[in-house]
Amino acid sequence: MLDPASSNIELPAIPGKRYFTIGEVSELCAVKPHVLRYWEQEFPSLKPVKRRGNRRYYQRHDVELIRTIRGLLYEQGFTIGGARQKLEDDAAGTSSGSAGNVSSAMLAEMRAELESVLELLKAR
Repeated sequence: MLDPASSNIELPAIPGKRYFTIGEVSELCAVKPHVLRYWEQEFPSLKPVKRRGNRRYYQRHDVELIRTIRGLLYEQGFTIGGARQKLEDDAAGTSSGSAGNVSSAMLAEMRAELESVLELLKAR
């Protein structure tokens, strides 16, 4: 699986919210909303919760998956079909390894946030 720590450095940290609107996810992942809607059709594992009036609400794992898809497509040069296959292979073949990558991504993100807090405290 893609190493989110190296590929998504320019992306903002994911806030500690439960649900995100398509606009928020668009900003967090640097992908336009129409692209997100298209990816929902192409990647079966990307299923945001739909509520009133078919409004999409993404959860944290959806945002992380979108960032992974973005990295595969935009940074590693995969096609849609290739990225879909890679995600399926990662999920089927190395489910424990896949979970390890998600955990390391969260740890890297937490570390970056803690380091920024530490720098703020040192500045005082």
